[in-house]
Amino acid sequence: MHLFSYTIPKKPLEKVETIPAVRQQIKRLKSQGKSIGLVPTMGALHRGHVELIRAAKKVSDITVVSIFVNPIQFNNPEDLFKYPRTLARDLELLAEEGVDLVFVPDEKEIYPESVITEFDFGPMEQIMEGKFRPGHFNGVAIVVAKLFHILLPDRAFFGQKDLQQVAIIRRLTADLSMDTRIRMIPTVRDEDGLALSSRNLRLSEKGRTTAPRLYQALRRCETELLNGGDWFTVRNKVIQEELSPAGIQTEYLELVELKRFSLLHKQSNGVPFAICIAANIENIRLIDNLVIGE
Repeated sequence: MHLFSYTIPKKPLEKVETIPAVRQQIKRLKSQGKSIGLVPTMGALHRGHVELIRAAKKVSDITVVSIFVNPIQFNNPEDLFKYPRTLARDLELLAEEGVDLVFVPDEKEIYPESVITEFDFGPMEQIMEGKFRPGHFNGVAIVVAKLFHILLPDRAFFGQKDLQQVAIIRRLTADLSMDTRIRMIPTVRDEDGLALSSRNLRLSEKGRTTAPRLYQALRRCETELLNGGDWFTVRNKVIQEELSPAGIQTEYLELVELKRFSLLHKQSNGVPFAICIAANIENIRLIDNLVIGE
């Protein structure tokens, strides 16, 4: 007797570049009763994106990934210019993960004309990322609203590293009565604690050695707060003792209440909060956070 093994070949990744073509595909899938999980990305994919994709695949019939470097969410033109673009490698990774459909529009496809619509999220966007990156969340909200209208996802998956962005998008979907449910997936880290980010690719070897200090600073803040430390004392001490000596330029280090996403001046027992940081290493801006009590 001869035994033969047969491996079912993976379905090839389907790449779509235009809105009419992808809408046609989505309409067909929806007519078949398929649920759609969307992972919106700007490319330069890493293990953090893989976790989002795998989370989507667990609860969705069809997993869609979008790759679009959104120009209107960059307040710094140099940052947009230097943003890593690795499309060929990204498509290989998506094929390996069994993604069903990838939407890769160019700028003219998404923005055939200058956008005049504006979103205002009030106090939620006046702190942290919104304070230091004027117009950033308006740009995020516009592209996310477009993607949700085009791709009609039942669920969309975002990483915890972009905690404020997730809060803004949840507010967007609630205020506009969108059907898409937002799922936040925990931050994926390297062994030394550094949160995975496409921007990490721009760090030199020395910068990559320095970058884990952001996570170390967050953990020290957590420990001292939970031991009863005063927030402003803790924050100043961590900046002066952990970050500045390493040449890290701290943009903000803040304590945030999660329900309204507002700044706290002290920890409140029983109130879920996050410690959030943004800092520059080698003129490369990195963010991270720790969520506590949720």
